[in-house]
Amino acid sequence: MPNGLTLIHHYDSNTPMVVVNVLYKVGAKDENPNKTGFAHLFEHLMFGGSINVPNFDTPLQLAGGDNNAFTNNDITNYYETLPVANIETALWVESDRMLQLDFNEQSLEVQKKVVCEEFKQRYLNQPYGDAWLKLRPLAYKTHPYKWATIGKELSHIETASLEDVKQFFYKHYGPDNAILSIAGNIKFDETVKLAEKWFGGIENRNISKTIITPEAEQTEGRYTTVKANVPQKAIYKAYHMCDRLDINFHATDFISDVLSGGKSGRLLNSLVKEQNLFSDINAYISGDIDAGLFVVEGHLNDAISFDRAEQAINDELYKLQQQAVGENELQKVKNKAESIFVFGQLNLMNKAMNLAFAENIGNIDWVNTEIDLYKSVQKEDIQKVAQQILTAGNCSTLYYEPK
Repeated sequence: MPNGLTLIHHYDSNTPMVVVNVLYKVGAKDENPNKTGFAHLFEHLMFGGSINVPNFDTPLQLAGGDNNAFTNNDITNYYETLPVANIETALWVESDRMLQLDFNEQSLEVQKKVVCEEFKQRYLNQPYGDAWLKLRPLAYKTHPYKWATIGKELSHIETASLEDVKQFFYKHYGPDNAILSIAGNIKFDETVKLAEKWFGGIENRNISKTIITPEAEQTEGRYTTVKANVPQKAIYKAYHMCDRLDINFHATDFISDVLSGGKSGRLLNSLVKEQNLFSDINAYISGDIDAGLFVVEGHLNDAISFDRAEQAINDELYKLQQQAVGENELQKVKNKAESIFVFGQLNLMNKAMNLAFAENIGNIDWVNTEIDLYKSVQKEDIQKVAQQILTAGNCSTLYYEPK
């Protein structure tokens, strides 16, 4: 659109509903290192009232709709689901909070308290809750992924001023930094007409892309130990991996599935069931747009030392490097990927979100073609990536032990 807003339309005649999804290209990585947690704070502030809509939830509920949002390192995403006949209610409230929030001290203090309580409850007062607050800065030294979405520390939110909040809003929130994705039983011409009606009058804010310094290659292992009031020892091993669009991303994702994909995962069968070293253990990828992390984390059984547990993990990773996975094992993880893709296509909200995300990474066809990238992965690809990233020099290890 003339003001920079990107509009995506997906027509689905099999539903009486519509999803309005607004993706803002701002996440935790776009924050000032001395004022972190603001992207997540804004997720809360955006529900606290805008310049012409003092209460966000009530009109949507009266229109038969519901709404929610999420924030991560890369984006902030807001969405509503409601009957297509009432779509303008969603467009009204979304456009009004894009235009301007109701900036006032009372609303800011309320939302700051909510976020601070969430910080305490989920990250400070919960066993192992601060693990990622410790692991991120261990693994990242320059890239802003080194702090969590909740923020580096509680004080950054506690001391946030109304002026800080205003500056963040006008720096990142505007039509030229947003993608509006509308999916449901509404035709294209009508969608364009309504988008122009509700968003066309919001001026372009000339928002510039955040310049981010790439993380340097890690060549030596890093280690740290945390002692806290936790019930058992835990270990977290984080390996740097490729970015979301890299050719090796899908093979890396499959490595986590081979190791930890359900009841047949190698780590569960070997380290939990057979050797009885861990009570639970998992492998997963962060899935970030920029270069992310491949993580193995597990809780040790009593009397098991960190040395023994870590060696057992390394042995399983070594097997992946030395011998290609079997055809049945590869087919299993491919089937899982395809089933996730197919079931995801059945949900209207997922369609709207996936379209917005694909547009954000620069390739909207990705929503239809990514499954082919998973299908094309060969067992040699998995072995090659395992050899490249699952090395001691590329690993940051957090040992978490009871006081």
